[in-house]
Amino acid sequence: MKTAVTFKNINRLAIPATISGIAEPILSITDTAIVGNIPVDGLESLAAAGIVGSFLSMLIWVLGQTRSAISAIISQYLGAGKIKEVDDLPAQAIFLNIVLSLVILVSTIFIIEEIFTLFEASGKILEYCISYYGIRVWGFPLTLFTFAVFGIFRGLQNTYYPMIIAIIGAILNIILDFIMVYGIEGVIPAMYLEGAAWASLISQAVMAILVFFLLRAKTDISLKLRFPFNKELKRLIFMSLNLFVRALALNTALIIAVREATALGNRFIGAHTIAINLWLFSAFFIDGYGAAGNSMGGKLLGEKDYDGLWLLAKKIILYGMVVSIILMLAGFVFYYPLGRIFSNEAVVLQTFYAIFYIVILSLPMNTLAFVFDGLFKGLGEMKYLRNVLLSATFLGFLPSLYLGKYLGWGFYAIWIAFIVWMAIRGGALVWKFRRKFRPLLQKT
Repeated sequence: MKTAVTFKNINRLAIPATISGIAEPILSITDTAIVGNIPVDGLESLAAAGIVGSFLSMLIWVLGQTRSAISAIISQYLGAGKIKEVDDLPAQAIFLNIVLSLVILVSTIFIIEEIFTLFEASGKILEYCISYYGIRVWGFPLTLFTFAVFGIFRGLQNTYYPMIIAIIGAILNIILDFIMVYGIEGVIPAMYLEGAAWASLISQAVMAILVFFLLRAKTDISLKLRFPFNKELKRLIFMSLNLFVRALALNTALIIAVREATALGNRFIGAHTIAINLWLFSAFFIDGYGAAGNSMGGKLLGEKDYDGLWLLAKKIILYGMVVSIILMLAGFVFYYPLGRIFSNEAVVLQTFYAIFYIVILSLPMNTLAFVFDGLFKGLGEMKYLRNVLLSATFLGFLPSLYLGKYLGWGFYAIWIAFIVWMAIRGGALVWKFRRKFRPLLQKT
């Protein structure tokens, strides 16, 4: 039975995926908002949370690419009616991924100071970075495990259960943030920035436990490691490696942006932390339709339904654009209140407001990149995604950033570079999709 590309089926996947996809940004945004209003060293705490958050996001995005590879292979086999042939693949992939994450964790925990010195952190900010990271890093393997299981569900055309887990994790994190950052008089002492780190770690642990039991109860997928290795493990590893390189290129841009903002001064890294969190939040919000493209695209490819695949691409772009326009309107309507959620420092807010309109106006262009990015992952086009990100970062973002810096644009140079970056990414994916699949329509 062919997959019906309808508004209902697309949004059945996209809406829950949107909610589950913003779980990690909500963890970071909650930390940023609450930490930014700490009565003692609020500016330094906000800067440290932003620097550490950027580095952790890099680790998660780089090593979390197995999620997309698992989703692509499972959805393609599901469409081809051969899902039993890969029922042992998820456990093997997750095992390798978790082992690698533990190696990275142990490697970084002993050089925390050196890592954040590279981000231009110093003095009290560096001290806060070290204590905050020393707690939050232990949630890294837990998040990778959760993301991988989310990928299994996505491949099975189910984004509802990941949404439930994400909602629980986000709500728990918010509650724990208020309790552990500000404390409860006579019961729990105020832990400030370290309290935010513990709140995130506990929430990540709860999500990992819940998603494990949900996978066992609601699917036939086993997480018991079995040998020999599945025939698709090699393809999954190569897909993951391509996405690994892609994620390195992606995070090169994000980390250099943080480094340049930090070098400009405390108010700039504070403003950048607010802006990048809102940018990432909108990205994951729009990415719900990328997730729908990921799930349905892989299944349609397995079915060899190219007409359905073409229709899917048109619809998810249309729906994604509608969402981006709504977000744009909300951004302009709540332009000033949004900033005050994250900080009460006048100098930080003034700096943030000066560039926030750039973040808002970039949303439709971001939609093209995010939606087609998800679709291409479902199609297994990881090598092309890798090449696009490498080109966008090293031929677009970095030259634009340093040209802007040379011309004296200061903080504006960072966000203009982001616009160039996203324009290259979105344009290259649209061009490739039309070039590859339009000819196939003429043969069906």
